[in-house]
Amino acid sequence: MARSRRGFSLAELVVVVAIMAVMAAMVVPRFSYGLVRRRKAEATAYKLMADLRLARSMAIRDAASNDHGFELDMTGSSPYSGYQIKNSKTGAVLDTQSFESGVTVTCTGSNKFKFEPLGNLKSDSGTRITASADGRSFVLTFVFATGAVKYAAT
Repeated sequence: MARSRRGFSLAELVVVVAIMAVMAAMVVPRFSYGLVRRRKAEATAYKLMADLRLARSMAIRDAASNDHGFELDMTGSSPYSGYQIKNSKTGAVLDTQSFESGVTVTCTGSNKFKFEPLGNLKSDSGTRITASADGRSFVLTFVFATGAVKYAAT
């Protein structure tokens, strides 16, 4: 009567592990980090959108004592290196952020986004912000009358 085999020998396991190691060594250098950079660009767009909305809400909140509002100003030259949130009346910087490497941020129009006490965006403000990486772009646009910020992936 023949005995049934219930496991693998050590030699068989070593051969399988060696084959898997060779395959992994060939695949890892070809791994694309583009997805990681695209996610950073998307996260940058979301962070910008949140901070623009913060500047708008602070302008509305402090309307009784601050008739100049708040603004978000890009720092550096295009493509920008970061931004600051400022009190337009006093010039005080409330927050400063830097963009991650590999993410390109550009603006259409001005590089300043000024929110008035009623929350609307001043007419001399920028019209659009684009955060991009590896061929993928995320665009923020504005409704000037209300100061609303809209997000779209392109």
